[in-house]
Amino acid sequence: MFHLGRTDLTPGGTSPSKTELPDWPARFAALVENTQDPRLRAYYAAGVPAGDTVLTEVPLVALDIETTGLDPVRDGIVSIGMVPMSLERILASASRHWIVRPRVPLDEKSVTLHGITDSQVREAPDLDAILTEVLEAMAGRVAIVHCRQIERQFLDQALRRRIGEGIVFPTIDTMALEARVHRRSIPGFLSRLFGTRELVSIRLAASRSRYGLPRYGLHHALTDALATGELFQAQIAHRYRPDTRLEAVWS
Repeated sequence: MFHLGRTDLTPGGTSPSKTELPDWPARFAALVENTQDPRLRAYYAAGVPAGDTVLTEVPLVALDIETTGLDPVRDGIVSIGMVPMSLERILASASRHWIVRPRVPLDEKSVTLHGITDSQVREAPDLDAILTEVLEAMAGRVAIVHCRQIERQFLDQALRRRIGEGIVFPTIDTMALEARVHRRSIPGFLSRLFGTRELVSIRLAASRSRYGLPRYGLHHALTDALATGELFQAQIAHRYRPDTRLEAVWS
């Protein structure tokens, strides 16, 4: 995942109320009827678990995307990593990793971060050529991501440019779960009394370290996907219960 300036993309620290959450199964059912691309329609037809499903019964996939920058309109995707999992198990042997050719040039800053070079993307397929594989890996599963704006917006914009239709999908955002704990606003009186406190980092590596998880190399889509999946398991183990309902953590 491209991490420059990620604090600018930090979601709010409060969890959404139930009335603010989409009815994802109903939304997918409607999208089946209104989607033209057969690959995208098959993805929606696979459905998604209902919000009252307990987490132990939810099929999951940890997802990470590396990009040429942070603007989903101007920048492009260079790699995608996915790790299918459940709350109890990470299915590393079924992981998928794709390097893809963006429709914008790489710059030195992005190459330095993710290590994917011009020669690699020149020989890589366009996202449209592997879209069936990508959507099949996501189908029927809820995506675990660290900062949902990246994965949602980049995939949406990439599909709009290629097939004329965007994509929507539910996520569990591990960054947002950390924000619920570490980015709560301080009441006015306490803020005046103690001053502004230093923000706790909710980036991926810092979040993992709080749960005693090992440090991995950053900016490789598959490694970051695995790191995100492990972080989610740790968050549930420490701050939630296995019988927590999906609607309490997804968006």
